[in-house]
Amino acid sequence: MNVNDALIEKLANLSRLEFDETEKKELKNDLEKMIGFIDKLNELDTAGVVPLLHMSENVNVFREDEVKGELDKEEVFRNAPLHDENFFKVPKVIKK
Repeated sequence: MNVNDALIEKLANLSRLEFDETEKKELKNDLEKMIGFIDKLNELDTAGVVPLLHMSENVNVFREDEVKGELDKEEVFRNAPLHDENFFKVPKVIKK
């Protein structure tokens, strides 16, 4: 892939960024290095290599859900500054 000024301008436009000339030169050099690295990786023979989908062979290593101690309403609302019988009351944050 050829990194030219038109590509830099297109990427800047798509990302809604503005670059001065020195920043464009630096960006062009960085992109050329990245593309060169990818081209280097493409030289590797990956025939017979199974794609890596996950970092480990473990499947769903989460613990089972267990119901433990529950709190009753009175205990839950005891430290709430504002509440009614069923809900916490909070200040309104959405303005029209």
